[in-house]
Amino acid sequence: MLLVFGLTAVFRTVSEGTFHCPQCGGDRAYRRRAGRRWLSVFFVPMVPLWRLGHAVVCRTCRGRFPVSALRTPTAQQMAEALAAGMRAAAALVLRAGDPADAAARARAITTVTGYGEPDYDGAAVNADLGLRRTFLEREVAEAGGQLAVEAKEWFLAQAVRIGLADGPLGDGERLALHGIADLLGMSRAYALGVIVTTEGAAR
Repeated sequence: MLLVFGLTAVFRTVSEGTFHCPQCGGDRAYRRRAGRRWLSVFFVPMVPLWRLGHAVVCRTCRGRFPVSALRTPTAQQMAEALAAGMRAAAALVLRAGDPADAAARARAITTVTGYGEPDYDGAAVNADLGLRRTFLEREVAEAGGQLAVEAKEWFLAQAVRIGLADGPLGDGERLALHGIADLLGMSRAYALGVIVTTEGAAR
């Protein structure tokens, strides 16, 4: 009797989701696949041997990528991080000035709404003002990690306009704005230029 032995690679799906496909250049559905080498008899896997590791397979282009591809944020994740970052920045600026000022709060609501939070209102402002400073700073830093240099400049300018809504910037507001700029990864000199320019445009 003739026996046919061989080695066969068998893959199974261990998870699914959405990721940013490096080949498609956009958000796509993926399958995370785990592979294992088997000893086969008559082409039927019989004895499990060594593991082959994991790979991410795009359901659209069928490209295979290392698991590290899942670390790149999707467009939706980036939008959510940006909106959360602006909420946090608005809370930091309001805290440093007069949190009860109607004009500053209105400006904060308009700004955050423009960043993709359509339901952001006075109650949400109050909730954000009650959050821990370390949490707010982390949200700003995460947003900064997603932004290009020009976008960081615009982000900071929007925070400055919130501070200016109730009048000239106070020392506390300036300190808070420089803190936001630092979390965004901007140098102090660059941040100062953005703040001064925004102040000048508001006069």
